[in-house]
Amino acid sequence: MREKSLQYHALHPKGKIEVVPTKPTEDSYDLSLAYSPGVAYPCLEIKDSPELVYEYTNKGNLVGIITNGTAILGLGDIGALAGKPVMEGKAVLLKNLRG
Repeated sequence: MREKSLQYHALHPKGKIEVVPTKPTEDSYDLSLAYSPGVAYPCLEIKDSPELVYEYTNKGNLVGIITNGTAILGLGDIGALAGKPVMEGKAVLLKNLRG
């Protein structure tokens, strides 16, 4: 199990999760909508009407998984870096088991 697990975690690409765009980012115009200057418009709308954050962002469809590494499964206090594979695994579970 140990060797198979290490091989699994070392497969390319590294890690078990990735972030991918949900909007087009093919050219400079798309990027100007996604970032500057276009991103200012939804920011200002959200500033005036905070409930619009659900309309213009992934809030409501996002989970953060954070650890300080002091209580990692049965491993105990192994530190945040050593606990990262577990956090990625939790992210995979949440993604695959979502309702």
